[in-house]
Amino acid sequence: MIKRLQVVFAAIVLCAFFATLAHAQMGGLDFFKKNAISSIFHPVVGAGAVYESLDSSSGAAKHDTEMVVVGKELVGTQEGYWLEIGLNEKQGPMYSKVLITKDDFQMRKIVFQMNGMPAMEMPFNPNSNESKRMHDEMTQWSQAGNETITVPAGTFSCVHWKKSDGKGDLWASDKISPFGMVKNVEPNSTMVLVKIITDGKDHITGPVQPFNPQALGQMMQNQPH
Repeated sequence: MIKRLQVVFAAIVLCAFFATLAHAQMGGLDFFKKNAISSIFHPVVGAGAVYESLDSSSGAAKHDTEMVVVGKELVGTQEGYWLEIGLNEKQGPMYSKVLITKDDFQMRKIVFQMNGMPAMEMPFNPNSNESKRMHDEMTQWSQAGNETITVPAGTFSCVHWKKSDGKGDLWASDKISPFGMVKNVEPNSTMVLVKIITDGKDHITGPVQPFNPQALGQMMQNQPH
């Protein structure tokens, strides 16, 4: 059960990483150099991308991660976009989606649903230590120039970002929604763009319940392994 939850929450963390990255550039926090990507978060409803992820820390396991903008919603007077993250696991598909307001690039809601289970809304209240950790992570990235790279989804002209400790590379293109990522290489993981989505739909169905860890644990124990 714990491993499957970790996979879902890892996808949420990934989304939080890029949402914070966007907020850093557009919200006035100069985490990147002044010639940074002008708008890394460019949501288009129905648009998204599929990535092949390779995690060497778990025995070089491969899985596909799908990110798609599946809807819009007003948050007060701000325009928010629902970003859905999908993972195809042996036990069945798992989906989570986050509501991000475009003007300030803040995450407002998180909803997730596992195969055959009710959808649940999970509270999102990052503490100061988590915010500091994210800030420290962002300050390590800087632009390393423009490069053309080829991945399974095609050939793209990208901005190449590198981490100051030499342990991370990210190639981004403004042709890809929602976050521009074409390829990301870290010491124990790699993500590569394998497909562009133009007609994505929301996979999370049914009424959304408040997050209940006890009920979730019971339901997962009853799931086939």
